[in-house]
Amino acid sequence: MKIRILEILKSTPDWVSGETLRRAMGVSRTAVWKHIRTLREEGYNIEARPNLGYRLLQAPDAPLPGEVITGLSTAFIGRRLEYVPELSSTNELATRLARDGCPAGTVVVTETQTGGKGRLGRAWFSPRDKGLWFTVVLRPPVNPAETPQLTMVAAVAVATAVRDHTGVPADIKWPNDILVRERKLCGILVELNAEMDRVNFMVAGMGLNVNVARREFPPEIRSAATSLLAESGEYIPRVPLFRALLKSFEDWYCLWLDQGFAPILRRWRELCITLDCPVTVHTLRESYSGYAVDVDDTGALLVRTASGRIERLLAGEVSLRKS
Repeated sequence: MKIRILEILKSTPDWVSGETLRRAMGVSRTAVWKHIRTLREEGYNIEARPNLGYRLLQAPDAPLPGEVITGLSTAFIGRRLEYVPELSSTNELATRLARDGCPAGTVVVTETQTGGKGRLGRAWFSPRDKGLWFTVVLRPPVNPAETPQLTMVAAVAVATAVRDHTGVPADIKWPNDILVRERKLCGILVELNAEMDRVNFMVAGMGLNVNVARREFPPEIRSAATSLLAESGEYIPRVPLFRALLKSFEDWYCLWLDQGFAPILRRWRELCITLDCPVTVHTLRESYSGYAVDVDDTGALLVRTASGRIERLLAGEVSLRKS
């Protein structure tokens, strides 16, 4: 109902009477006022005057359902949007919702995470109102062996959306880190719930640094992290960017389901800065240096070691070495 009130206020440049809203909603004037009060608490600047009604003066730059869904051009991703101002982790809430049977495409988004996590159990810096911290629930009809490909689908979707929407030259480091000039812009964490022969659901969590100033990053990551603000020198409105990200993700996800991994891998290779470079690899069992020569059809990184042997890397940490 709040979204419908917003639609009416946004479509009317002048005043909208309480009676008009009451009739459109089929509720009492008191109920209309309660929804207006809630919208104000969310950050909407709504003016109210006796005998005139209500007028929307300004909408917040926040990934609220009333902002994101209006104008969203996706078919299913983001059509159910769970906005919570503060969460421990969007992946955690998305996993609970998925277990409870929420539809594919449900998106959980927050303004800040107190326990945000990245790959390999690392903490993820999620400052309030400065980024897009969100998770998409998916139920892909694929074999569990194919699910690692989704991390690369997500990387392609984010890098492509950032480039198209902001002009910032986002790149990919294997398998799914989004970098700009070798500094990390976005992290992606995909988690799987499956049985031997079927996928129950997957959650794809993304943390994109949008309007974080360089000085706001913690000292320990300041030299390795970046944001769209730091790279472009301009404040980036988050709502239209969020819509672009969700649309890009849906497009690449549906392409993966329809045509397989090949078109995803082609675009991934175009955006990747790991290939044809000297790298250092760290796995749970060993560390070694080599040369990243390619990615195979499953998404595994192929590294040629100093002895000439080709190592196939499915999981691990890869850092670029200066040649």
